[in-house]
Parts: sequence; structure tokens; C-alpha cells
Amino acid sequence: MKIQVNARNRAYHFEANEKEQILFSGLRNGIDLPYECSTGTCGTCKAKLIEGKIYDPWPEAPGHKYLKREQGEFLMCQCVARTDITVEVGNFVYSMDPGACLPEAFFGVIRQAELLTDDVMRLEIEADKPLDFDAGQFVGLAIPGVSGYRGYSMVNFERQTKRLEFVIKKKAGGGFSEWLFNPGGPIEGTAVSLVGPVGHATFFPGLAKNILCIAGGSGIAGMMSILSRGLQERYFDQYKGHVFFGVRTMKDAFFLTELSQFRKAFPSGLSVVIALSHEDVVESTRKEYPALDFDKGFVHEVAARHMKGKYQNVRAYLAGPPPAVD
Repeated sequence: MKIQVNARNRAYHFEANEKEQILFSGLRNGIDLPYECSTGTCGTCKAKLIEGKIYDPWPEAPGHKYLKREQGEFLMCQCVARTDITVEVGNFVYSMDPGACLPEAFFGVIRQAELLTDDVMRLEIEADKPLDFDAGQFVGLAIPGVSGYRGYSMVNFERQTKRLEFVIKKKAGGGFSEWLFNPGGPIEGTAVSLVGPVGHATFFPGLAKNILCIAGGSGIAGMMSILSRGLQERYFDQYKGHVFFGVRTMKDAFFLTELSQFRKAFPSGLSVVIALSHEDVVESTRKEYPALDFDKGFVHEVAARHMKGKYQNVRAYLAGPPPAVD
């Protein structure tokens, strides 16, 4: 199908594959259409249909509450063109930089599923083709029988890899997480659909800034990818890294061994603070993880205390529940 997108600055023309969401067809063609979650939740990718016909496979997507459907508004991350179409977006839209990792649809198989805490699981998926992605990016993940994609950041960082690692938080009423934590059978070997990579909150060594990572719970996933690339490039030999990881109690904590290894690799350049919001820090915890620092409080409050006077030449990355991010 032929797609025309009229943005505030110019019009773009591109071809969409059969059953391909309009957002992903634009991104695949190097056009940086507006989006944030890309999974039907935030409403950032809304557009107005001017001409042609579209199909919405997930009309119950949460992001529909941000639309004026009577005016032809729809979510580009969900809808598929049934004919040649013309749409309008209220944003300035630009072409992606040369060398950007462009998203595509692909398939994978769950190879490992490991409980890290009572409500957080690590998944390792083997993709059917090698994938390039930037540290901090995510993919949309879907399983048969559950409508729509769910966005999850990669924990690992590798080029041309088929191995994708994720951490997934159990969400009450969430179709995908309910299946994952109550599968009624083996998870390993399950075939999944994926689309990506997507996401603008990326890290690359040419940034040449100190970095600040503030994450709550499973939001640490993308930060681990950023730290992995920083380790590979020896980035923290030259620039500072400040990591704040918030959990309720030590029972909810994970990746502490991995974070300790990052810290030991850069004892002068990298600091890692674990924030416990609902539990006091005990001395035995400090002794078990001597490379890490611990503090009591919500992660954003702990970060504010520790970062006072340290915001010069800093790029910040935030991920987690609304209280931490907002």
C-alpha cells in the first residue's frame, strides 16, 4: 500500500507491507514518525485519516482514550492500511539519521524463562534473524491469543545478535504477563512475534557526556543494556556514570551481582546506588554487595540527594513506575 503522511513541515511518501502497522512502515523507511510506547498505550502516534481505508486490529487499546475518533483520529502503531491512504500528523517529522537501526517484523522462540523475584521474570528469546539495536531500545512482543504488542527493553547489548534478553514485571490483569506467570504449561519453546527495534532513549559512546540512570523495578532493563555498551567501549574510563535502582525491599531486588560487576570494572567512573523504598538498609546487605551503595527512600528522592551539584554535562535516562518517572 502507498502511504502519504502530511506533517507540519512536509509530506512523506512510502510503501507499507501487507498487514504492517503504519507507524512501523514509516520507521522502516527511515521516517521518524511520532511515537513513544509504540504499543497502543500512550497515544503519541495519533494521526488523522484524510483519505483511504484502514483497519484497527486492537480497538480496545488503552491509547484510544486520547483520540477524537469522530474526527478520523487513529493510532499509527495499531492500524494497518487497507487501501492507499493519506494521513495527517500534528508534528514536525524528519528523516532518521544515516545508520539508524530501522525496525522490522520478525519471529522468535522463548529459550529461557527464569523467575528473578516473585513478580519479575527474565526471558531469553532467540530471534529468527540477526538484529541490530542501540543500547536503550526496545521491541514489541506478542503471543498468540493476546491482542497487541507489549514493549520491552533489551537487557543485553550486542550487534547482529539473535539473542534478546528481557525482564518482565507481573501486571495484574495484563494479558501477556498473566500468561507468562500462569502459563499452564512450559514457556520454553513458545513462538512469539516481535517488531523493532524502536525507542529514542538511546546511548552511544559519541555522546561524550556523563550519564545518569534512574530506574524502578523492571525499568532497569534498558539501563543494563546501556551499561553493557559502556563496559564494552570502556566509556566510564573517561566519563562518569551514576546509576540509581529502586525497589521496595531486598526481596524485590535483582541484577545486584551484575551491577556489582559493572561497578568493579569502573571503581572510579561508575557509582551504583540501590534505593529501598519500604525497608531499612541493614549491614548484612552492604557486606553481601560491597561494590554497591544502599540508601532508604524512593529512587527519585535518593537520586536527588546523591546527585546534588553533579548535573554538569549529564545525559539522564529514566524508566520505571509513574512516581519515579514523573
